[in-house]
Amino acid sequence: MHLLNLGILAHVDAGKTSLTERLLHAAGVIDEVGSVDDGSTRTDTLALERQRGITIKSAVVSFPLDSVTVNLIDTPGHPDFIAEVERVLGVLDGAVLVVSAVEGVQAQTRVLMRTLRRLRIPTLVFVNKIDRRGAREQAVLRDLARRLAVPLVPMGTAAALGTRDARFVPRLLPSTLDTLADHDDDLLRAYVGGDVPDTRLRTALAAQTRRALVHPVYFGSAVTGAGVPELITGIERLLPTAPGDPDGPLSGTVFKVERGPAGEKIAYARILSGALRVRERVLFGDGRQVGGAGRREGKGARAEGRITALTVFANGTDLRQDRAGAGRIAKVWGLGGIRIGDAIGVPGRVYEHHFAPPTLETVVVPGAGTDRRSLHLALTQLAEQDPLIGVRHDELRGETSVSLYGEVQKEVVQATLADEYGLDVTFRETTTLCVERPVGTGQAVEFNKKDPNPFLATVGLRVDPAPPGSGVRFRLEVELGSMPYAFFKAVEDTVRETLGQGLHGWQIPDCTVTMTHSGYSPRQSHAHQGFDKSMSSTGYDFRGLTPLVLIEALRRAGTQVHEPMHRFRIEAPADTLGALLPVLARLGAVTESTEAHGQEGVLEGAVPAARVHELEQRLPGLTRGEGELESAFDHYAPVTRGPLPERPRTDHNPLNRKEYLLNVTRRVGD
Repeated sequence: MHLLNLGILAHVDAGKTSLTERLLHAAGVIDEVGSVDDGSTRTDTLALERQRGITIKSAVVSFPLDSVTVNLIDTPGHPDFIAEVERVLGVLDGAVLVVSAVEGVQAQTRVLMRTLRRLRIPTLVFVNKIDRRGAREQAVLRDLARRLAVPLVPMGTAAALGTRDARFVPRLLPSTLDTLADHDDDLLRAYVGGDVPDTRLRTALAAQTRRALVHPVYFGSAVTGAGVPELITGIERLLPTAPGDPDGPLSGTVFKVERGPAGEKIAYARILSGALRVRERVLFGDGRQVGGAGRREGKGARAEGRITALTVFANGTDLRQDRAGAGRIAKVWGLGGIRIGDAIGVPGRVYEHHFAPPTLETVVVPGAGTDRRSLHLALTQLAEQDPLIGVRHDELRGETSVSLYGEVQKEVVQATLADEYGLDVTFRETTTLCVERPVGTGQAVEFNKKDPNPFLATVGLRVDPAPPGSGVRFRLEVELGSMPYAFFKAVEDTVRETLGQGLHGWQIPDCTVTMTHSGYSPRQSHAHQGFDKSMSSTGYDFRGLTPLVLIEALRRAGTQVHEPMHRFRIEAPADTLGALLPVLARLGAVTESTEAHGQEGVLEGAVPAARVHELEQRLPGLTRGEGELESAFDHYAPVTRGPLPERPRTDHNPLNRKEYLLNVTRRVGD
């Protein structure tokens, strides 16, 4: 039977998990539909999820249809947990985007649809809650068309909206042909020449949906089950099944890691080709290596491990198996060093970031009786499950900080530490995470055995700006054979580590660093004696010298601090816009467009992330409680107002040469 790995995505409270329950019930996997309010759903298994009534971690559950087995992945809807959604996107064959018939398109809806379109993931839209008072049909369709700006194909109409008798009436509307003809010249010619048979229309609909050109729209209710049978038919007939060569080389990608009852690591992997087998030894790691003059992207670290156990998903549970084939999602035991984003076997899809990184940071404060080592270990394990938590330890101040998306995520981390690790913590005030970018080009070099260099190494580096999002590129302008490869690796690894803290303490995420000079003292030994470290270069020399050279190159290039900016959209009564505009200006916002539609006004622009919370608090008073704010991270912009933000350093501070050398070596000159 064919496989389909299907994601359920939505803005928080649109009814995503309830729809998952209804799909499982309709497929005969569960006898009774679980309730989010009662904490009885199949996919919200964490105690915290049941208490809060929100999805925090992605969950996989399987159910059979007539011609396809669906691995359904329920994802969080709250924007604080967008990283969980990001990791799932790379393993999906198709998606269902859930929208509330009452609230319509919301902030997260737009973010998700833009990403699904960019990744060309075939997507159906399910407009939920048609049984709720205030449910709308045509208004929501207009909202979808205007705010999502994607080709939509309504698959029918809704009747008895806002009542328990609300239902979905399936039929193709006259507008369907117009929408499909925009993407199919043959269909357009047939349309101009006369009638188009219904069968041809449905064939074109399936083909265009699978290519993510159009998005069928269904109306229904996860609570009553209205529209769900039609949605199931759409899932089965319109979405593509999982590709993959069962006879090809083993290739898989890890999208989730959790800890078992005994603390063992369990990896969730999508098998792209070949098969994974118990007791088999496999390679795993990030696998992103680029040849040519020894250059490479990323660390490219690979390890080997032995699979000790496997489960695959079937009929609402996961079953022990000896083998997981292409297209499957499997839980894998035995790979102790496995991380999210790792490739298993032959590297296939490269794990990429589709959403913005966290823009907030907070210091974790241990409560009375909380052991700092235990806290650090617990946070490290949480970061394995969510790498974007970004644990940062400051040994000098004895502080540990974490990067976050929002206050709800902070509360979840606090509750998880208490419930799962027995650790009592509080948090300091949340601060904004900035970045630094080189302004120009700068280079520096220090030569072996020449003052004031106390290290047995020659390192020359040039720093150049790079476009946002391009990452850190390390290049060589010296011959790869001019010194042992281990020394080049020590320089590159240290460059990447040092760029975590620029001149003002912020990460430098994008730049090109070129090694312009290299040199070392060859291995020295004396007759009847061993290796003489004092006369021979080691990796320690290159790791010690590189931060000094790189920071000096950055000084000469200059860096500028950039703060995160949110794209905002405010809908409010038109007569309140005059009061809003000066407040936005005082908050550092740039209003880019102002529109009025009758009595409703719309403002769009960019606002510093640090001021979004204040804007949320002030908006009701400025708009008689009628204003609606939608905001999401958009880009980083130079800090132009107020004092330049500085971040305390956690390294040996290469900005201060004397302090740095005292910290890392005894070989300090006068």
